[in-house]
Order: sequence, then structure tokens, then C-alpha cells
Amino acid sequence: MFGKKPKPITYDKENQRPVLKCSICTGEQAAGFKDIRTGKFQEVMLIKSDKDLERFKKTYGLEHVPKEY
Repeated sequence: MFGKKPKPITYDKENQRPVLKCSICTGEQAAGFKDIRTGKFQEVMLIKSDKDLERFKKTYGLEHVPKEY
């Protein structure tokens, strides 16, 4: 409980890459993973603030998440 750091959740690093999908019109952002081969996007969470983005990065052990429009 105290002092234990949660391990990052893993994803298929060979077939998926992290992406922040952004809408040009509404400004809505969704974090998730895009399949490298098919281009299919799998949404994991809605990003409403910088705090949400940091939580996504921490959960999956990421440093940078590129944006796609």
C-alpha cells in the first residue's frame, strides 16, 4: 500500500504505438494506441486536461505521446 509504485501497464510495442488523437473542430483529445499495420485506433481514455495526459503517460510508462489530427 505505502511505498509501492504501481507497475506500468504494458501494450503491444511491436504492433501498436501510443497516439493522442485530436479533433481540429472541437479540440477534443483521446489517448490510445494505433495499430501500425492496419491504422486502427483503440481509444483508452478521454483527455480533458494536462493532468489526464500525465496519468496516461504514467500508467503506460511513456515519455512522449505524439498528436494526430
